[in-house]
Amino acid sequence: MLLERAKFMEFSKLPLADAATSTLALYSFSVSSREEVDAVGAAALAAGGVEADGLEDHGFMCSRSFFDLDGHGWQVMWMDPTVGQPGTEESAVAAQGAVA
Repeated sequence: MLLERAKFMEFSKLPLADAATSTLALYSFSVSSREEVDAVGAAALAAGGVEADGLEDHGFMCSRSFFDLDGHGWQVMWMDPTVGQPGTEESAVAAQGAVA
């Protein structure tokens, strides 16, 4: 739920943190495609957000991070749903890394 500050304070017994000077949480959510990562990132920047990190692309997974107008950190990410499934090359590599 996204709330205006005054309404949010009705739910909280603690003072509201200043996101410009403190980090309470980083919010991450997944989307269904690489293209959607770019679209959400572009929309956030167009709405006044500030890019935190450029594109992180690992082939099977990618993400973009930004700060919203209140200074909260967000990450939008996509991961190939076949990665890690038994019988895939990525699964074999992950298994080797877990054993080492």
